[in-house]
Amino acid sequence: MDDVSAFLQERGESAPAALRWLNEQHQKYKLMEQGLMQKRRRLRGQMPDIEHSLKIIHYMQQKQKDGDKNIESHFMLSDNVFASASLSLTNSVCLWLGANVMMEYSVDAAIQLLEKNLTQARSSLNSLDSHLGFLRDQITTTEVTIARVYNWDVKRRQATTRT
Repeated sequence: MDDVSAFLQERGESAPAALRWLNEQHQKYKLMEQGLMQKRRRLRGQMPDIEHSLKIIHYMQQKQKDGDKNIESHFMLSDNVFASASLSLTNSVCLWLGANVMMEYSVDAAIQLLEKNLTQARSSLNSLDSHLGFLRDQITTTEVTIARVYNWDVKRRQATTRT
């Protein structure tokens, strides 16, 4: 916005009313940014879990192809407490889907599901990043507009008090 008076005339508002509206817009943008950042953090937290699950399933699949019947593993029981176990290899795995739901899948179906979820998470993350970039531009534009309207109003009030 280059001409503040034209902006105010177009809106049919005084400077204080325009500043209130701009501040409301700024708060809305900040709230949207906060929500998108939260989704971004959640996705970034899920991706390593998905990648780790894929790595484990590929490892189990490779061991099974090599002819191994069992694998040795260490399970975390609680913080800093682990237990050793010998697992017999099967053609199915159980995946924790969240919301207290665990489902059994064949190894191939589990790999397909996890790869699909990983691809979707990556595309969602890219989409979120572009939305965040747009939102940050809007926030910056709104902040600059607030400053221009405020400064224009200060200069206008100073000019009226001098005369």
